[in-house]
Amino acid sequence: MSHLPELGTAASSSSTSGAAPVRPPVALLLGATGLVGQHCLQLLARDPDVGAVRALVRRPLDAGSAKVEVCVTDFERLERQAEHMAVDWVFCALGTTRAKAGSRAAFRQVDFDYPLQVARLARAQGARHFLLVSAVGADPRSWVFYNRVKGELEEAIIGMGFESVTVAQPSLLAGERQEFRPTERLGLQLGAWLPDHLRPVHASQVAACLLASAKAGQPGVHYLSNTEMRRCLPEPA
Repeated sequence: MSHLPELGTAASSSSTSGAAPVRPPVALLLGATGLVGQHCLQLLARDPDVGAVRALVRRPLDAGSAKVEVCVTDFERLERQAEHMAVDWVFCALGTTRAKAGSRAAFRQVDFDYPLQVARLARAQGARHFLLVSAVGADPRSWVFYNRVKGELEEAIIGMGFESVTVAQPSLLAGERQEFRPTERLGLQLGAWLPDHLRPVHASQVAACLLASAKAGQPGVHYLSNTEMRRCLPEPA
């Protein structure tokens, strides 16, 4: 498990001996309109240590920052967007539900195929760090379809040769969603009675831990557990 620096602390700084300043990292974000993605976008846009931010989205988005380049994308033809993948960090908060997708195949396309293709394109262009929002219980050998797909994606990303991979494994996500998910709402209401590693974590806490890991820049594979993320920052009131 990686040790995360305090938010707002750059992972490195330029020397005072006259050396050229280090170019701030460029970040690509998938899932910018989702619960965790929205918080990632806000944090990346206002962090002075982060350079340009590219949000890969299906529809136009008001990012509220001149620093953010909104890249309206046909996810069926991601290879045509290869120029947007020339980045340092890739934040992947893309995901859906089986009910919203309509079928297992459609769910897998969003939660596995799209992220994997972006990872391949970004890796080919020199991306160093891939940061993935997965899920607690992710396991490529799980009998639960959702957990198995998440685990398969983790395994595939880790095997691609990125200098750094960070995998966040949150439980139920708390925060203001644009859509209503009744099963998730029930789980959030019962969250206080769940074991610590399964209690809800606020989406802002997940985003904060991901950004801190990106800025730390430690080589290798790092997992962010649900418990660790719940302690990253105080949960919003």
